[in-house]
Amino acid sequence: MPLLGAIADDFTGATDLATMLVARGFRTLVAIGPQALRHDGPAAREVRQADAVVVALKSRTAPVAEAVEASQDALRALREAGCERFYFKYCSTFDSTPRGNIGPVADALLDDLGERSTVVVPAFPATGRTVYRSRLFVHDDLLDESPMRDHPLTPMRDSHLGRLLAPQTRRPVRSIGLDTVREGTHALRETLAAPKYADALTVIDATCDDDLRTISAATAKLRLVTGAAGLALGLIGPHEGAARASAASRSTDVGAVLAGSASSATRAQVAHAREHLPYRKLDITALRSDPAAAVADLVGFARACWQSDPGRPPLIYAVDSLDDLEQDTPEGQAPAAQLIEQALADCATALVRAGARRLLVAGGETSGAVVTALDAHTLAIGTQIAPGVTWARTQPGVGGSADGIDLALKSGNFGGTDIFTSAWDELA
Repeated sequence: MPLLGAIADDFTGATDLATMLVARGFRTLVAIGPQALRHDGPAAREVRQADAVVVALKSRTAPVAEAVEASQDALRALREAGCERFYFKYCSTFDSTPRGNIGPVADALLDDLGERSTVVVPAFPATGRTVYRSRLFVHDDLLDESPMRDHPLTPMRDSHLGRLLAPQTRRPVRSIGLDTVREGTHALRETLAAPKYADALTVIDATCDDDLRTISAATAKLRLVTGAAGLALGLIGPHEGAARASAASRSTDVGAVLAGSASSATRAQVAHAREHLPYRKLDITALRSDPAAAVADLVGFARACWQSDPGRPPLIYAVDSLDDLEQDTPEGQAPAAQLIEQALADCATALVRAGARRLLVAGGETSGAVVTALDAHTLAIGTQIAPGVTWARTQPGVGGSADGIDLALKSGNFGGTDIFTSAWDELA
């Protein structure tokens, strides 16, 4: 019976948190949407063997009402599965539009649980995300001075978490500084118990892993916590050295990189991979004209690469610069970002039908589209590639595979420059 239920607002975030939970001793299952957990759902049997269940949603950039409804449905499914403590996981760069969705979802989850308050902890120092005086830093830059300032879906124009969150929530937004955190678990717990914080969303500073361990210990009795995956550092699961899933694929199986993210980190990864892997860039004009033909051309390219050099996975990517997304959208047609998601999802299903058994997908929205298109219901966490990035195995039968396929779902901002070429070594 699971001890912890988590709701992740995108698919890369779900595997990010699940990786951290496995490392902390939780036997962890990732369920693709709440329906997978229902009594007649495909994951129902696996849930009974898990210590933690993470429900992966595609709600980060959804309309507020839709994101709230999906999150509430996930909470209901987790409670039905037996979970009693809950974790709302969002990105460590607090990706959100001015109207949501972090505040509205946190409010709704608290209301449904009959709880009054929770904490807001997006810090994840292992990936360069820290919070000081309620301001979120990305490595050495304030959030609004980092590349996230010009994110095409969630441009972050303020680094102060209180100012970002206040318009999104019905509750007061409070803050607790690093000095209180450094006084230790007891001091932080006593501070949070004060009336000032009783009905609030409280942003807590953290600049190192020990701060996160202190926060986690001080909030152990809260039924709901919210934050990035780093907050899980302080959790202690019941099974030391919880087993990771073995790979579904073999070293001789072919694979591909599908990169839809426009983040600066992914663009650097694409530039590096182009020096080492065969590659093809999506043609937005061709996708608008004849999407089926454009996808067929990309799949044909990948298959030709497998035949000539099966050991080098082809790279299919979308963005060299942000200018690629700033093309004018013809009236009545989908924007470029939507075309990219759909094209890469269609590529993924066609490549798996053609024999691919390992896919590395870059970008939260792209990952959600790919996993949904593949009709994956569960992900078992495998070998970690980088902080926040892991290989995961789908259930058997995906795309006609006997043992499932291996997926690495990479947040656009995560991973080293060589991840598209080095990740495959972890499947050996």
